[in-house]
Amino acid sequence: MPYFRSLPEDAGVRHILQLNKQVGRHLIELHEALLRGDSPLTPGQHELIAAYVSGLNACPYCYGVHEETARAFGLDEGAVESLLSDLEAAPVEPRMRPILAYARKLTLTPAKMTQADADAVFAAGWSERALHDVVHTTCLFNFMNRLLEGHGCKGSKELFALRGPALKQEGYAPLLQFLR
Repeated sequence: MPYFRSLPEDAGVRHILQLNKQVGRHLIELHEALLRGDSPLTPGQHELIAAYVSGLNACPYCYGVHEETARAFGLDEGAVESLLSDLEAAPVEPRMRPILAYARKLTLTPAKMTQADADAVFAAGWSERALHDVVHTTCLFNFMNRLLEGHGCKGSKELFALRGPALKQEGYAPLLQFLR
């Protein structure tokens, strides 16, 4: 049950964004530009980072939605859960491991980031632009996790099952219709 009386019992992102439509529009435009726009990372890789960061933060709403979206992009079932328990043994592309390690450290201990963390990403063949996009995606989902948790929105398996494939097919732009 959300903490805000004005929100419905099944409140989610679209309801929260309506509380300040101008900010909501900008936030969805950021999602669309970052996660579906020009990037060295694929949309599926962005969604994997979103799910992983949300799992690290124990945000059930964002984890549920973005884990389903990453699966819609072809990620194996249970892969994000495996990542959360053992990054090195999880069934993900080896080249993604330093990116996910970077996202983990940036999420859990941001003041301890070092040049060695960035160098591990570069050694895996990623560009500065790719790492820049990783930083943005990590930051965005730390923000979103706190936005959902701060409003008391937890979601449901039914919602996650609907939103995941829809985000893969349509991206984030359809959410703008709720902010006119």
